[in-house]
Amino acid sequence: MRDPDGLIARAGVRGDPDRDQHFLVDDRVLDRLPTYLEEIDADTSHLLEVGGGTGALTDRLLAVGDEVTVVERDRDLAAFLREEFAAEIDAGELTVVEGDALEVELPDFTASVSNLPYGVSSEIAFRLFPEKKPLVLMFQQEFAERMVAEPNTSEYGRLSVSSQHYAEIELVESIPKEAFSPPPAVQSAVIRAVPREPDYTVADEDFFLRFVKALFTQRRKTIRNAIRNTAHISGLAEPEAVVDAADEAVLRKRAGAMAPSEFAALAQLAWEVGDPDDS
Repeated sequence: MRDPDGLIARAGVRGDPDRDQHFLVDDRVLDRLPTYLEEIDADTSHLLEVGGGTGALTDRLLAVGDEVTVVERDRDLAAFLREEFAAEIDAGELTVVEGDALEVELPDFTASVSNLPYGVSSEIAFRLFPEKKPLVLMFQQEFAERMVAEPNTSEYGRLSVSSQHYAEIELVESIPKEAFSPPPAVQSAVIRAVPREPDYTVADEDFFLRFVKALFTQRRKTIRNAIRNTAHISGLAEPEAVVDAADEAVLRKRAGAMAPSEFAALAQLAWEVGDPDDS
């Protein structure tokens, strides 16, 4: 395996917190990350890495995947990856895509292992989740804890419901600041997301996610008042019709106490009687 510090030296770069660049340099962590896919016997024939940096994780993924695609938005780092891994590129084992992971066309990957840029980690995660592929992703610790949180906990929120809608999510490892160069201001954590079909159905997924977002903007209010107060977010033309049709026990709850399946049932009712727009 290539030495992370050696890669940084050859690239002639330094991490830049202002540009959300923190290079993972701990060999033990780097070596463990691909194993979280191996534990679930995931298909590693085409691995996607978002934010390749200087290639320390890329190197590990090449050791376990038949093919790797790395997306790197920094022009200089993308050029370095093409130079450093020229042999692997020539062999058809590696593709370097220069561009923003929120905008470029993603390949037909089988799984992803990525140390995401924290500033856009949420947006990237929710681009990857609908692909329904196993994911091993690194986030800020607080963000990861919110993804796996259960109802009636302080961490539980819109992120919890939306993430768990797509996958079974597990926080598999906390990563100290010292594992990075330069160290970030916060601790990090790795989650593993295994795609699954939820144990409920929704008529329109976009509306369901928008409805969850709307109710959590009023998490201190009862569901009754949250429905009434957030029609401009949920897009409901007839919020009162939803309130009239909903079960009283649900209306007395608050968003933080609602399980994903309860949100789904309420969103289904809102879809049927609340005349939502299709934006």
